Amino acid sequence: MDFGRLRGVWRRVFSLAWPVMAEQTTRTLMRTVDILVTAALSPAAVVAIGLADLFARFPLRIGLGLGGAAIALSSQDTGSGADANRDEAVTQGLLVAFVTGLPFVAFGLFFSEWAVGLFPASDDAVRLGGTYLAVVFATAPARHVALVGARALQGLGDTRTPMYVNVVANVLNVALSVGLGFGVLFLPRLGVFGVGLATSAANVLSAGLLVAATYRPASPVTFARPTDRTVAAQLVRVATPRAAEGFATELAEFPFNALLLSVGGTGGRPSGDVAELGSAAHQTVSGDVINAGFQVGRRVYQQVTSPLSRGYNVAGSILVGQALGRGEESVARYEGWATAALSLLSVGGIGVVLAAFADPVVAVLGFGGSPEALTYAAEFAVVYGLSAPMLAVFVALSGALQGAGATRLPFLARVTGMFGFFVGVSYLAVEWLELGLFGVYVGVFLAYLWMGLFAVAAFARADWAGRAAGLLHERGSVDADD
Repeated sequence: MDFGRLRGVWRRVFSLAWPVMAEQTTRTLMRTVDILVTAALSPAAVVAIGLADLFARFPLRIGLGLGGAAIALSSQDTGSGADANRDEAVTQGLLVAFVTGLPFVAFGLFFSEWAVGLFPASDDAVRLGGTYLAVVFATAPARHVALVGARALQGLGDTRTPMYVNVVANVLNVALSVGLGFGVLFLPRLGVFGVGLATSAANVLSAGLLVAATYRPASPVTFARPTDRTVAAQLVRVATPRAAEGFATELAEFPFNALLLSVGGTGGRPSGDVAELGSAAHQTVSGDVINAGFQVGRRVYQQVTSPLSRGYNVAGSILVGQALGRGEESVARYEGWATAALSLLSVGGIGVVLAAFADPVVAVLGFGGSPEALTYAAEFAVVYGLSAPMLAVFVALSGALQGAGATRLPFLARVTGMFGFFVGVSYLAVEWLELGLFGVYVGVFLAYLWMGLFAVAAFARADWAGRAAGLLHERGSVDADD
C-alpha cells in the first residue's frame, strides 16, 4: 500500500471536511440546546420537539436532495471546466429549492397540530409540537435555499464560506433558543414557541447570506438565466432518489416512534433474562419516557459523531465528482475508498468510546429530573455507538456515490435497512418474540450494519463512474469550451 498517497488524500479530505465538521458541530449543538431548553420546561415539551422534528425533517430531506444534485453537478463541472453548465445548475437549484419549500408553509399553517396528533402522545405534547412545527415550516423555503446554496459552493471546493455563514446562523439560533425559551435579559419567555422562532430566524439568515455569498463579486459563480432543460432534468433525476432516501428514513421513524410509545407499561423488557442491556429497571414506565430516552440518546450520538460523518460525506462527494469530471475514474475510486477508511477509523472509534461511556456522557445532558429517561437514553446511545463503524462507512460512501450522481444506490441501501430492520425486525422482536426494547436495539444495529455492507458492495461493483460519464456527456460538460 502506498501510505504516502493515502496520507495525501486524507490531508485533502480533512482540508475539505473540517469546515463542514465545524459547521455541523454548531448545528448539532443547536439541536441539543433545543432538547435541553425544552427538557427544562417539561418532559412533554421534549416529546413535542422530537415528534414535530419527524415532520420538520421533510423539508430538510428535500433540501438535501436538491443540495446533493447541486454538489454532484457543480463538482463534476468544476472538474471538467464547464463553467456555464455549473452556473446554470446552481441558479436552477436555488430557484427550485425556494419553490419546493412553499407547500410546507401551507401545511404548517393548517395541519401542524393534526400531524403531531397522529402519535399516541399526551395532549400537552401534541399542542406544543403543533406550535413548534407551524413556526419552523414557515421558513421551509429559506431552509431549502440555504441547503442548496451551501452544497453548490462546496461542490466548487469552497467549504469555508458555508461554514462561516452557518456557524453565525447556528450561534444565533442557540442564543435565541435560550433567550426566548427562558425569557433571558430583555427577551420574552415563549417556551417551545420561542425555540421554534429561533430556528426560523436562523433559517432566514443563513439563506440570505448564502445567496449573497454565491453571487458575490469574488465568487466564481455568476447568475445564469435558466434556459437549459437538460440541466434542470438532471437536477431532478439526481435529487429525487436522494430526497426519497430521506423521506424513507422519516417515514420509517413514524411506526418506529409509535412502537416506542406503545412499549410503555413494562419498561419494554422481555419477561425473562433475555439480553439485559444496560441497567434500566423492570418497572412501569410511560411510552413518553421511553420515546424521550430515544430522542436524547440519539441526540448524544449525533452530537459526537455527526459533524465528522457529514464532513466526510461532503468531502467524498467533492473529490469523486471532480475526479470524474476530469475523466479520472481510478482516482475517484481510490479517493472514495480512502475517505471511507478515514471515516471508519475516526467516527467508528468515537462510537465505540461512546458505547463504553454512555452513562456519564448522557448524564451531562440532564433530563428535567427523569432518571428513567436518562437510563433509556444511555441504552440507545450504546446501540448507536456500536453501530457507528458501519454507519460511518455508509455515510462516506454515500457521499462518494452522490458525487457521481448515482444516488439510487444509497437510496436502496437506506430503504431496505430502515424498513427491513429498523422497523421490521424491531416490530417482530417486540410484538411476536416479546423481547421488549432489546429487540428494538437489535433492529437498530442490524439496520446500520446492512446499510454499510450494501454501500461497500455498491461502490465496489456498480458502474457509478459510467453514470457520471453519461451525465457529463448529456449536458455537454465533457470537453466543453467555456
